[in-house]
Amino acid sequence: MARALLEVQGITMKFGNLVANDNVSFSVNEGEIVSLIGPNGAGKTTLFNCISGFYKPFSGKVFFEGKDITGKPPHQIAMMGLTRTFQIVKPLKDMTVRDNVLTGAFLRSSSRKEAEKITDEVLQLTHLWEKKDMLAGSLTTADKKRLEIARVLATKPKMVMLDEAMAGLNQSEIKEAMELCVKLNKSGITLLIVEHIMEAIMPISHRVIVLSAGKKIAEGKPAEVTNNEEVIKAYLGERYYAKSKKLNNRL
Repeated sequence: MARALLEVQGITMKFGNLVANDNVSFSVNEGEIVSLIGPNGAGKTTLFNCISGFYKPFSGKVFFEGKDITGKPPHQIAMMGLTRTFQIVKPLKDMTVRDNVLTGAFLRSSSRKEAEKITDEVLQLTHLWEKKDMLAGSLTTADKKRLEIARVLATKPKMVMLDEAMAGLNQSEIKEAMELCVKLNKSGITLLIVEHIMEAIMPISHRVIVLSAGKKIAEGKPAEVTNNEEVIKAYLGERYYAKSKKLNNRL
């Protein structure tokens, strides 16, 4: 039986009178790729912030490996093995690519030699080895997003939450990002992904969760979600519905 690695129970987050998340509940099982989708303003990134400790939710609980992590600071949650990337990448631009990743490796490494070994392995995995001596600020958008993932991977996570890691990429770069997600998942890392590029995440996701106006409106396998009338109305639109029929034939 699959083990729930992450459990989100009734999370509500308010900013004054604005309800960003409204009693949202779901779980992510160990070894899954789960995608969180919805229109802009649906509350996806706010939910990520509540899970990862950047916000303390108004109500509700978050559990990781059965332990209550609600409101714990981000560094403690990262130490437990739950890490995330950010929608707007912020590399340490005046440091080299290698040194950027090295900062992540020091979360668990007690020696520089061990941290450097982890860093070099991650650079190879994310295809950044050839650019390791470049300043992070000089990278392309695609490589900055790879660097964001590389820094997270250097912490040796059990689960990674990716916030729009494919946004702004071209078709070739999106394909590479998809392949990296699958590779990470096969290596034993559980993934929770926020993304808008449906053609990219639907084929690689085991399950999809849909938010709209802060509420969860659907959850299920990709083919089920893309045929859900409420999801089509709230987010995908009729134009996407025709595409989804072709997509579902590949799932």
